[in-house]
Amino acid sequence: MCTLFGCDESGTARPMPVVTDAERRAFMLGLAALPLATVLAWPDLARAAAAGLAPVSIDTPSGGKATGVLALPAKTPAPTLLLIHEWWGLNDQIKAVAAEFAKEGYIALAIDLYGGKVASSPTDAMAYMKATDAKAATEQVVAATGWLRTHGKGTGKVGTVGWCFGGGWSLNASVAAPVDATVIYYGRVTSPAAALKALKGPVLGHFGTQDKSIDKAMVAGFEKEMAAAGKTDTLTVHWYEADHAFANPTGGRYDAADAKLAWERTLAFYRKHLG
Repeated sequence: MCTLFGCDESGTARPMPVVTDAERRAFMLGLAALPLATVLAWPDLARAAAAGLAPVSIDTPSGGKATGVLALPAKTPAPTLLLIHEWWGLNDQIKAVAAEFAKEGYIALAIDLYGGKVASSPTDAMAYMKATDAKAATEQVVAATGWLRTHGKGTGKVGTVGWCFGGGWSLNASVAAPVDATVIYYGRVTSPAAALKALKGPVLGHFGTQDKSIDKAMVAGFEKEMAAAGKTDTLTVHWYEADHAFANPTGGRYDAADAKLAWERTLAFYRKHLG
């Protein structure tokens, strides 16, 4: 598993993307744009990108709440996206990705499945992940998906995306409340064919060949179950010569070239299937 300081065995993060003081000041003032990887790698920049998002609270059928933050694009109506965080919780990095999706023309809702908790250590992250109630989380993602589907500024199109813990939940969400496009970044994909039959839209998966937990055997099993569900033509899997969490600039396993390629493929996938 990854830590805030890296994902390799030594825990040593790779070199940070270079950003000058002038670029930082301009970004903080909203006067300039920076590459997403640079924003995510620097806490102050991620915090600034996250600051403009609006809190959201949605009722669930059992009387609970689905909470998160919303980023709106400059132009609407627009397609909508549900973002699901890593095992750390809904931190500034995930919020910053929502803001970036809004710049790309999407209404982006980053949901919080931890009830406001954000881990600062692997121990806490593991505890929060294990404490997640699957039934309650499913209610939350279903409620959020329905809210996005009927959003007054939306087009009625909905996509999901998640990373690691959230990658698995991106698939779970799309099974529980079928959407128009599903993106999985190195998440657990162990759903059986009987469940996968519920999927309506295409699925895009990004996986690393060096990932020892979300490995080729698991993904091969997923492909087999998708085929058994009659979904072979709707699944696209991309492999990268990289490890788990290769798209997270704060981690030691970050791979800039593969992260950039996966991001471009994700945007192209959404443009094709969400508009």
